[in-house]
Amino acid sequence: MDIRNIIKRSVVTEKAVLMKEKDNKYTFAVDKSANKFQIKYAVETLFNVKVKSVHTSNCVGKSLKVGRYTGGYKSDWKKAIVKLDKGQEIQLTDGD
Repeated sequence: MDIRNIIKRSVVTEKAVLMKEKDNKYTFAVDKSANKFQIKYAVETLFNVKVKSVHTSNCVGKSLKVGRYTGGYKSDWKKAIVKLDKGQEIQLTDGD
């Protein structure tokens, strides 16, 4: 698997921003078939930082509702929370 296809985008939520400021943890949406070792290698290679740990979770897509009708489902996705060593930082802009 190509490392550029492992990391899809950064996740920017209130909780993700607080984790970034407080614990030096960054949240990414990643490929569903990627494991922790591949995610760690991709982050270290793409951003030139040292990763301390990686935590992953599979997020189940929710059903879409318009008024009283249900019109399908959002797709499932995988989330990775990456903790960096002290002094390391990733420069991200909102919406990457």
